[in-house]
Amino acid sequence: MQPVVLIVDDEPAARYGMRRALEKQGYSIVEAESVSAAETSVESRSPAAVLLDVKLASESGLDYLPRLIGRKNAPVVIIVTAHGSERTAVEAIKKGAYDYLAKPFDVDELRILVRNAVETFQLRAENERLRNEVAGGGTFGSLIGSSPPMEKIYSLIEKIAQTDVSVLIMGESGTGKEMVAKEIHSRSRVKSGAFVALNCAAMPEELIESELFGHEKGAFTGASARRIGKFEIADKGTLFLDEIGDMSPKTQAKVLRVLEEKKFQRLGSNEELSTDARIISATNKQLPDEVKAQRFREDLYYRLCVVAMNLPPLRERKTDIPSLAQTFCNRFGIAYKGSPLGLSREVIRVFLEYDWPGNIRQLKNILEQAVVLTDSGEITLDVISEEIISKPQIKQKIPQEVDLVSVSMSLGFRDAKRDFEKKYIERCLEQTSGNITQAAALLDMHRQSLQHKIKELGLTKKFVSE
Repeated sequence: MQPVVLIVDDEPAARYGMRRALEKQGYSIVEAESVSAAETSVESRSPAAVLLDVKLASESGLDYLPRLIGRKNAPVVIIVTAHGSERTAVEAIKKGAYDYLAKPFDVDELRILVRNAVETFQLRAENERLRNEVAGGGTFGSLIGSSPPMEKIYSLIEKIAQTDVSVLIMGESGTGKEMVAKEIHSRSRVKSGAFVALNCAAMPEELIESELFGHEKGAFTGASARRIGKFEIADKGTLFLDEIGDMSPKTQAKVLRVLEEKKFQRLGSNEELSTDARIISATNKQLPDEVKAQRFREDLYYRLCVVAMNLPPLRERKTDIPSLAQTFCNRFGIAYKGSPLGLSREVIRVFLEYDWPGNIRQLKNILEQAVVLTDSGEITLDVISEEIISKPQIKQKIPQEVDLVSVSMSLGFRDAKRDFEKKYIERCLEQTSGNITQAAALLDMHRQSLQHKIKELGLTKKFVSE
């Protein structure tokens, strides 16, 4: 089924131009010349993305925006403005618009914006659905997992979300630092404001300053128009600075000034602007070591690190692997095959043995590849990358023996069998810290069967984690 894109503009020529640019891109295009017509289309067609003009004859697009994005299953909205109306666009983004498009628009820019908006809508809807479907793992908003290290992260998020303190998230690449930042924002007092992210890694100094502070037309070669920076867009919202450990010393000094004074200037301008953005930063480096090596400013470090959060690597939260893996199987199964896919117990067992140096990102990539390659409704070992199967770093084996001498020979066969089962399953549960999903994979049993057996053997009170 083609995603629906709704164009709301009272100018027939503008609607025609946008339709022509998008009609061969795989969308079902719907047009509306007014807010009332748009409401009818939203009700009947449930669009994934809406191109909403600011100036409509009947009602301002800015006034309609909060009602549009406040709906259940709300579309992703791109505001369309006249050239030179950047401040209006920033106001719209603060109100919840995804991005803006200036008239006269560039066709390629329009297509990219709509494609990204549709993908955002689909991912958001899928995440919402999967949060209620993932078996064997707890959830905390958009975060998945119930391991003790993640429970500590959830507790810390709850404590700091409603405050204005700066947060520094540290962790290896692929551990989900941006997901955590978004979860903090979604629970904060500025959740109605924009969440604006910028990856500082390997970005040229001039470009990152332009992205952060914005620039005026002609500020440097290639600056053909004014650009609004991330600090300005994130005002009354959250600015997420990813991989801040890679920021140049010159830019560090400028960022420190903004954090101290809440003021900045666009490149090529003397006008002083203000911002009240909450700052969340992240890095895969140990910033205290970077400070000692004089590669990162100590004063900026203390500004950013009012509260530090260390995300655990996947190898330290292995009990979350089945839940995470099933989430990705569901997501990619729907995207590529039209329905969720299952995971064989052999695959889960291999995943639990592997050390995951690339963390959640690696798990996600491995499963996306497997979903694309499989011809069945279940992911099996034959479509799992050799790098996972041939290089298990951590072995978690099923107990090969239970001391039969410890089974009383005075028992009848049925009672002896029960005693043996109890000790065998208890050993597996001890090895998996009481995680039923992981133990079931190791025992080659269905999870429900193991739950029934645990209850039958009287192990429920001792092993309650699932």
